[in-house]
Amino acid sequence: MRLTRRLFNYLRHRLDVALLALALLLLIAALFKPTVPVKRDIYSYMLVADISQSMNAPDMRLGGKDVSRLVYMKDMMRRVVASMPCGTSVSVSVFAGVTIAAMYQPLEVCANYANIQDTISNMDWRMAWSGNSRIRSTLPSIARTIRSFPAPAQVVLFTDGEEAPRLHAFNTENLESFQGGAGWLIVGIGSDKGTPIPKLDEQNQLIGFWSNESFALQPGIAQISESNIGTRDDNVALGETDRYQSKLDEEYLKTLSAEVEASYVRGDNLQTVLAAMKAQKPARRETAGFELRWILAALAALTFVTAFLPRHPVQTLRAALASRLRRRVVTS
Repeated sequence: MRLTRRLFNYLRHRLDVALLALALLLLIAALFKPTVPVKRDIYSYMLVADISQSMNAPDMRLGGKDVSRLVYMKDMMRRVVASMPCGTSVSVSVFAGVTIAAMYQPLEVCANYANIQDTISNMDWRMAWSGNSRIRSTLPSIARTIRSFPAPAQVVLFTDGEEAPRLHAFNTENLESFQGGAGWLIVGIGSDKGTPIPKLDEQNQLIGFWSNESFALQPGIAQISESNIGTRDDNVALGETDRYQSKLDEEYLKTLSAEVEASYVRGDNLQTVLAAMKAQKPARRETAGFELRWILAALAALTFVTAFLPRHPVQTLRAALASRLRRRVVTS
C-alpha cells in the first residue's frame, strides 16, 4: 500500500514519465487487436450487364464522341465501382438470352479493385452464348444466382430494355409469383432516337445491320418449343428501310420494374445512378467487430508527444515571446 502511494506521488510529480508509461500501455493493448461488437449495414452488389447485340447500337456520347451502349455502360460501371467505399462487396455478371453468368461471388472492392475493373473493361458482346435478349425471362435466373451466393446481394441491372424477339402471348414470362426483385435497381442504357443495330463478325468488323425481320414475332415456334421462342433471324438488312431501329425502351423498363417491385433510373448521369443505389436497402445488417487498434495507436502517439511538451505551454510561449521582445529593445 505504501509502495503504491509512493509510486502515485512520483508519477504525479513526474507527469512526463506518467504519460510515457500510458503510451506504452496503449501500444501494448493495440498489439492484441481489440474489437468491440457493433451493428452495421453491409452493402453488397451484383452488377449485371446486358451484352446482347442491341448494346452495340452507337447512340450514346462519351468524351465528346459517339459510342455504343456497351462502351458507355462499361464506363458507367467502372465509375460506379470507383465511387464505392471500402467494405463494399461487388460481383460482376453478364446476361444474354434467358440466363446470366456470374464472373465471381461478391468481392471486397478495395482489396480486389484492379480485378473488378479489369473484368468490366474486358466485357464484350462476343462473350454472349445466345443471340436473343430475354430480359423479362432473365430475372428468375438472376434470383437463382444470388441464392447461390454465400450472402445476399442487391442487384443493379444495366440494359437497354430491348426484348429480342418482341414479347407476345406465347413468350411472355409470368412473373406474378416472382418475389426476388424487391429492392433491385434497373438502369436504362440508350437514347430515345432509333438507331440501327450493327451486325458484326468474329473480328468485330461491321458486315451489315440487323433487319426488321430479325425481331419479328414467331408464335408458331413459341407454341411448339419453349427453348426456341422467337429465334432471331440471321439475315442482314439490305437497305436503310430494312434496318431495325433500336432505342432505349424506357416505358417497358419502368413497367417491368414496377411489376417486380424494383426501381428504375435512366443511366445518363453517374450521380443519378449513385443516388438510386444509395436509396437501395443494404444487402444485410450484421454484428461485426470494430477494430480499436488504430484508435489506441493514435492515442499512444498523442500521449507520447504530450509527454515532451512543457508543463505550461501557453505560459512558456508567452515568456519566450516576451524575452525575445526585450532583447530586440535592448539591441535597438
